Amino acid sequence: MTPEQKDALTALLDQLPAADLEAVTRFAEFLLSRSAGTPVNRIHDNIPPVPAATPVEVPQPEAIQRPDDERVVAAVKRLSKTYYMLDKKKMLSVTSDLVTQHILQGRDAAEVIDELESLFEQHYRQLGQEGQD
Repeated sequence: MTPEQKDALTALLDQLPAADLEAVTRFAEFLLSRSAGTPVNRIHDNIPPVPAATPVEVPQPEAIQRPDDERVVAAVKRLSKTYYMLDKKKMLSVTSDLVTQHILQGRDAAEVIDELESLFEQHYRQLGQEGQD
């Protein structure tokens, strides 16, 4: 390997997070072990283990009561406040589809709001499961 190649490889390796650096090292050792008669100098034993991710505690939703005569857009605002911890960008497409179904296609407001509540609750449960992984 030329000095330039070593420098380029070192520069790449320096940019990797610890877990990826360990994976590259193990893969290089694997490739080397496939070469006939080549002794493998296992350097990954000297790499400190990557600490496990700390579980994130997901906050409880705000308890905001649903009004009897609530409109769909107001429900989206209420649910956004209720589930303030969710990334609304991930839900934008489905949320806007439901609002459009109500406004342009005349779908019943209560039915759309029920589905919106279910959507927000589902995303909240998924967030809780991600925090436990």
